[in-house]
Amino acid sequence: MKEMIEYSEYPRTKQSIAADLRKLGVKRGMTILVHSSLSSIGWVNGGAVAVIQALMEVVTEEGTIVMPSQSVELSDPARWGNPPVPQSWWKVIKESMPAYDPRYTPVTRGLGQIAELFRSFPGVERSEHPNYSFTAWGRDKDKILYPHPLEFGLGERSPLGKLYDRESYVLQLGAQFDSTTCFHLAEYRIEYKKVISLGAPVLVEGERVWKEYQELEFREELFTEVGEFYKREYEVKEGYVGSACCRLFSIKESVDYAEKWFNEFDSNRNAVREIQARKDGIL
Repeated sequence: MKEMIEYSEYPRTKQSIAADLRKLGVKRGMTILVHSSLSSIGWVNGGAVAVIQALMEVVTEEGTIVMPSQSVELSDPARWGNPPVPQSWWKVIKESMPAYDPRYTPVTRGLGQIAELFRSFPGVERSEHPNYSFTAWGRDKDKILYPHPLEFGLGERSPLGKLYDRESYVLQLGAQFDSTTCFHLAEYRIEYKKVISLGAPVLVEGERVWKEYQELEFREELFTEVGEFYKREYEVKEGYVGSACCRLFSIKESVDYAEKWFNEFDSNRNAVREIQARKDGIL
């Protein structure tokens, strides 16, 4: 059976996507962190190219467009679980894995076609973190992307921390709260943190080197719940770009809320554990 193109009264184009973005609240000169799903928008004449061009046309070079460009596959195979690889392969994989290079290392598949294509657009630059890089275009791209420290790559000194310090916004272009990268920044600010050791291949003076670094154990599985509670209490602009349900909201406001939410969640969880321990006679 042939796949049918979803019907709409007017074909989606760069111009119609730009109009939808403006109606949602995206403006000239804004700094936006974009999470996207091209398939959610529906059929677009020009696909990801048209969407990126529409974003650039609306924001202009007076603003800045940022996208996550993570490459988490460049990691210790001992930590792989989806799918895992035999332990006998681990040493060979670590020794032969190509080093991260911002020019051609692909974006993690789950981030979508728009994020992958955006990194190759003229004027777009990419930060140097081997796992948690970001791409950016526009006025403040250099200030946001560089430097991007290896340790705690989504923390205060990362592009996320710099976006927080500006009047920046998250644009969910058909994406959901589970992909809201800025919530990671809140994880660095809460009382409960678990620090782990990770590794990735990088280039040092042109030579491939395996670098170990410290990072947090993230809890993305809670992001959907954080986002749903956040939008009940704060202004989140919602609308459609093509067929995609989209949201536009403040990075600073949402990170501050996520920090509060995580601390309350952990406090309540610890209280429940203490009550159960008392019932079990442990305390």
